[in-house]
Amino acid sequence: MPEKILVALGGNALVKAGQRGTVAEQAGNVRQSLAGVVELIRQGHRVVITHGNGPQVGHILIRAEEARGKAYELPLDVCVAQSQGETGYLIQQGLEGLLHRSGIDRPVAVLVTRTVVSRDDPRMKTPSKPVGPFYTKDQGVRLSEQGFHLMEDAHRGYRRVVPSPVPLRIVEADIIRRLFDGGVVVIACGGGGIPVCVEADGTLIGVEAVVDKDLASSVLGVALGADVILDLTAVDGVKLDFGSSKERSVGTLTVAEARQYLAEGHFAPGSMGPKIEAAIGFLEQGGREVIITLPERVLEAREGRAGTVIRSETSIKGKGVRS
Repeated sequence: MPEKILVALGGNALVKAGQRGTVAEQAGNVRQSLAGVVELIRQGHRVVITHGNGPQVGHILIRAEEARGKAYELPLDVCVAQSQGETGYLIQQGLEGLLHRSGIDRPVAVLVTRTVVSRDDPRMKTPSKPVGPFYTKDQGVRLSEQGFHLMEDAHRGYRRVVPSPVPLRIVEADIIRRLFDGGVVVIACGGGGIPVCVEADGTLIGVEAVVDKDLASSVLGVALGADVILDLTAVDGVKLDFGSSKERSVGTLTVAEARQYLAEGHFAPGSMGPKIEAAIGFLEQGGREVIITLPERVLEAREGRAGTVIRSETSIKGKGVRS
């Protein structure tokens, strides 16, 4: 039976470990990442695609810093807008090519998307969202001395962090829904959406922040009445005690189990933590399941043979953890 599927493509899945993140590399990664999504479209499912922008907006910020005094400065909301256009275009080009070669006639559209946040959100005062490349500890110290906020990210190095307020609603949700219901594959909410606040007169103004892609995807998924969120990222599923000698993979989770492990601190705040938080929110508001997996294992994960499936119903105790 055809389903409404939101595919959340991680920014780090677009830039592989060890790559510089060139346009050619990202375009190649997009084609590899979307092969399974094309099969879902062939099967008749309706698909909307969101994407992260951590590496991409980080490089935009680097270029802006290098050009300081030579070009106009770029606030974070404009950096996010730029990354939506750049990454959305690469996804659109890659997906259209794959669909064409597969004999599938389905229109693909990129939509610049804004996300409403609160100026009073305490997260605005506490930078926590990783953006840009990984740095060594020594590089991180030097950047900190230049006024940047950095934190260790999932034992892989240090990254710059920026404010990441909670997404309240997607401004263009109704437009996305019309396109989505009309059979268009929509690429939207890039980088979590451009963060905007509502002024006293009802107008919207951009703010210096980056919204978490997974939390925004959850909000959009609920607004669209999606059945499934496919969270395609750089790791094959959820792991407990990540980075320790006790690390183990989890095949299935209930919402209650996910909330318990989140409270116990198993998931890093800047990486897996928001994915679990977003999954819980989506499932508690009507979603059926969330699958976290590698892009190349989409079809296997849909069959329960890869990744992690989070559902609202009770799982069979003892079968969730894989050694």
